[in-house]
Amino acid sequence: MRVALLNPPWTFEGSIYFGCREPHLPLELGYCRALLERDGHQVLLLDGHLMGQSYAEMAEQVRAFGPAMTAVTTAPSYLFWRCAQPELRVPRQMLDALAGQGGMTVAVGPHGSATPGATLRKLGVNAVVLGECEETVAALAAGGHPGVVPGTATLDGGTLRQAGGPQAAGFIDLGPLAWPDDWVRRHHHHHHRFDRPPAKLGAEVEASRGCPYSCSFCAKIDFRDKYRRRNLPALLAEIDGLTAQGVEYVYFIDEIFLPQHPLLEALRERSVEFGVQTRIDLWKPDMLALLGAAGCVSIEAGVESLTEDGRAALDKRCRMTTDELADLLVLARRHVPFVQANLLETRGDDEALVTAWRDRLRAAGVWANDPVPLYPYPSSPDYRRLFGLPDEAAWERAHSHYLGQFSSFSDIQEDRPAPLRELERACRTG
Repeated sequence: MRVALLNPPWTFEGSIYFGCREPHLPLELGYCRALLERDGHQVLLLDGHLMGQSYAEMAEQVRAFGPAMTAVTTAPSYLFWRCAQPELRVPRQMLDALAGQGGMTVAVGPHGSATPGATLRKLGVNAVVLGECEETVAALAAGGHPGVVPGTATLDGGTLRQAGGPQAAGFIDLGPLAWPDDWVRRHHHHHHRFDRPPAKLGAEVEASRGCPYSCSFCAKIDFRDKYRRRNLPALLAEIDGLTAQGVEYVYFIDEIFLPQHPLLEALRERSVEFGVQTRIDLWKPDMLALLGAAGCVSIEAGVESLTEDGRAALDKRCRMTTDELADLLVLARRHVPFVQANLLETRGDDEALVTAWRDRLRAAGVWANDPVPLYPYPSSPDYRRLFGLPDEAAWERAHSHYLGQFSSFSDIQEDRPAPLRELERACRTG
């Protein structure tokens, strides 16, 4: 079978989108391609965001390829499935540009995973994938039927037909991904790097998937939930391939980069720098020293709340005091050039407390951001506590709640986010 895999040319005007707006490698589509090619299928993988292609240019390549199936992602890279833009206007524009000439159309991403019926209706696709997508896309290409293959849903005469819930891929034994040279040459961005401007190329890789914690705000229930660690030789082979292409910095997209002595020792032997997102309370002083020696130049550490009650309310299961967390962050900064403590806007963290704590950390060289308002993503425990299980209006409900709760938003949003109905004006609603 001929299969097209598409990452659209993303734009985010008017969106609440919290993720980085630079292009990143579409890891989920890279894994799909690897499994499809393993099974003998012909694959066209296009990334309009990274390669600067328009919808029309991508659609023309798809038409020339003549696929029997086309998969379109609804969020820019696995890295941002947990903080995806709520609106589906970009994938819908991509599908409209295809004008029905992509064969069977499939949407993969967090939207279909949480709200399959709404995603099917808004995008007009033949099927959506629920959960991690690579193995499910391969099963569809092998002849499986939407709504029968586990982790898929379709509309049958307007009625949702769904086979099981969101799927978790095996992941552990996935081989090393390889990217075209022209893609890597365009990847100048070093995600979450602030110690110096990039000198060479950047990339994203995945050492683990999922998280053993269940923080109330984290949108991962329907995808990338179960914690798994990737086969180390395959991961190192992927990194070695990237460095051979001129990459000097990789960002581990892992939901939580846990201390792993063999990986850090292997990275210490390689001339590559890297960034991670983690919890600082899981690191001991000797492992922080090894993390820096291995080449880590950026740590994004989730602290979220500055009171023990606040962290408990977020289900952080953190056993450290706020002062102990601060001490570890300061220690990490001795080994790593950039350390950030992420804060969320939570009740109980008064402005004076936040200001004093941020000033203390900044004096020690640790960055602490302005507290970011919480968005109740449909795949988060917070959403379910507020509204129950997500239905077809879940994204609209979460969006209205967010806009009604806050008058100021994250510092990456230049203007007040627009209502979801306005953002999705072009999407089908019935």
